[in-house]
Amino acid sequence: MKFNKLQIFLGLAIAFVFGYIFGTFKVRVYQANYVPHFTFTNEQPPADLGNVDMTRFYTVWEKLTQLYYDKKVLDPNKMMNGAINGMVASLGDPFTLYLPPVQNTSFQQQLAGKFQGIGAELSTKDGKIIVLAPLNGSPAEKAGIKAGDQIDKVNGKSIAGMNINDVVGIIRGPKGTKVTLTVVHPDSKSETDITIVRDDIKVSSVDGWVKKVSDVSGITDPTLKQNKTQEIAYIRLSQFGNDTNQDWTKLVAKLKAQIDKDGNVKGVILDLRDNPGGYLTDATFIAGEFLPKGTPVVTEDDGVNQQTLNVDRDGQLLNIPLIVLIDGGSASASEIVSGALRDNKRAELVGLKSFGKGTVQEALDLGDGTGLHVTVAKWLTPNGTWVNKVGLTPDVVVNYDTKNPSHDAQLEKAIEILINK
Repeated sequence: MKFNKLQIFLGLAIAFVFGYIFGTFKVRVYQANYVPHFTFTNEQPPADLGNVDMTRFYTVWEKLTQLYYDKKVLDPNKMMNGAINGMVASLGDPFTLYLPPVQNTSFQQQLAGKFQGIGAELSTKDGKIIVLAPLNGSPAEKAGIKAGDQIDKVNGKSIAGMNINDVVGIIRGPKGTKVTLTVVHPDSKSETDITIVRDDIKVSSVDGWVKKVSDVSGITDPTLKQNKTQEIAYIRLSQFGNDTNQDWTKLVAKLKAQIDKDGNVKGVILDLRDNPGGYLTDATFIAGEFLPKGTPVVTEDDGVNQQTLNVDRDGQLLNIPLIVLIDGGSASASEIVSGALRDNKRAELVGLKSFGKGTVQEALDLGDGTGLHVTVAKWLTPNGTWVNKVGLTPDVVVNYDTKNPSHDAQLEKAIEILINK
């Protein structure tokens, strides 16, 4: 029997259709009957949560495992982390965070002052990921990242809507590797691509010196450059980390000895610019270097009770004139110190308005490598000011010298104020 071309074509078409239907049917039957094997442990909620109905949670989990077409992406750990992240995000607080193991380790390494990455502290503002501060001498700072930079993309991919921990996770990486950030600088409306080579980040949170005014780098004023008799003490505090108090005590002892010996130091400049903050107790410790024992530093308000933390030690720099430098990268603990010193009429603030983070987080270790940061209170300055989303406005506002980056206009102004006291 011979078949013409039309008969052959119709035969192939019918075979294809039946094959497709049969194949699709088999796939649908297979998917309908296939459920990945998940074992739930510790399903009972803690007693103090009361009556929590988890029916919808388990129903959604079950439907996903039964119906979702790509079974290989059904990772129970990722699904659970996603559920927890969603629960935490429902509070609408960018500083209450669930940290999976990688991000939790990164956070702990940063407080310890040793990690690999670009060396920039990130935060959120108005739903955007911004650079709170690049660390001194870090790859980020050397590449041109600035405090206040808004990050729009990482390696060409938009990060819109991403959790800050996920953004940190993709920016950090092994030494020697590259990452490209698409940023918008505070003084610009256009995007800029900045490629950064990751490196070992070793953060020394405290540094300082005593110098003749004429020897201070970054100043251009002719009168100051010719001042070879008067001296200035300078302390740079870049973050509040695990070793900050210990390093601070050693440095202050060294500077105090030199101040007493020279006898011609006009005052101290405490530089808290680009300091993203840290532990609340450390802020109280640092403020205590300049304030008498018993002086109020900060008040915690948890919505029910208020607790004021006072200076509980004998400081070494109680009477020497003091100027504090702040800017948009000064946040949290650095704002606590600044606010306490000004409210107690101990120091003037010079520079730019601070970041405005007026809440306190408790960092919890959940025992399986994960962590949880929970906002437990807001904090107030001794005069009752809440800086959240407002910041501290300096007594003397001084902008950066954008035409001459080597000129530190804020430091120069602080020196001028001290020598004229």
